[in-house]
Amino acid sequence: VPPLLARNLIDVALPQKSYTRLHWLALGMVVIPLLTGLLGVVQRYQSASIGEGVIYDLRVALFDHLQHMSLRFFTRTKTGELMSRLNNDVIGAQRAVTGTVVNIITNLISLVSVLAIMITLEWRLTIVSVLILPLFFLTARVLGTRLRDIAREAMDMNAAMNAHMNETLNIGGALLVKLFGRTREEENRFSQRAAGVRDIGVRRATVGSVFFVIVGLVSAVGTALVYGLGGYFVIKESFTVGTIVAFGSYLGTLYGALQGLASAPVEFSTSMVSFERVFEVIDL
Repeated sequence: VPPLLARNLIDVALPQKSYTRLHWLALGMVVIPLLTGLLGVVQRYQSASIGEGVIYDLRVALFDHLQHMSLRFFTRTKTGELMSRLNNDVIGAQRAVTGTVVNIITNLISLVSVLAIMITLEWRLTIVSVLILPLFFLTARVLGTRLRDIAREAMDMNAAMNAHMNETLNIGGALLVKLFGRTREEENRFSQRAAGVRDIGVRRATVGSVFFVIVGLVSAVGTALVYGLGGYFVIKESFTVGTIVAFGSYLGTLYGALQGLASAPVEFSTSMVSFERVFEVIDL
């Protein structure tokens, strides 16, 4: 709605010098964000309730399953790794439900509604806007697999580091370390594992940054094409300045939704790694 209000302001209210219309448009520009904010609070409450419920269900199911495992299982499994799956991996799985799924639905609704309005405003510019659509999903497909593999490796390294802390910082482990004079050796082992977690974190951040840089560049190319062609239409007086201003606003929403949908497989694939790690234990 806000871009349509801006269009009406530029094309109608200002040329006609209508104070009444100007006041109503100004009021609408305040009321719409207020309603959007209230809706966002309700959405956040609902998604948080569902997400925390998922964490609760997974943790209880995992803990109950572990209670029924044999003693042999616990002699072959490191406690720190189990703790990592109960804490870190369960929270990672929650992100798929509260973040990724909600974003996919929201972005789909935004995409369809914005495209419908853009077509009514100017169908030729809309076609130009969606020509770069395949580039979004090609980028996501290429980098998504890479990010998923890095996420799995990062979780394994975190689990190994947690296991080492659990082994050496409980009373039995600390007693053995001091008894055999292995303080320096254990410090080196922990340093190596912490360094692995650090390095994989840097790799994950770098690949994720490259993904968003490429997607941002694709958006910039589409925006430049639309404004170039739209400016030509304005000069030719095919449509008004208010229309191209509104179209530019919708373009930001459109590419934002496309970026969210393109990154959804990346986010979902990394979250699915967490689900896999939790159900690896539940399935035993």
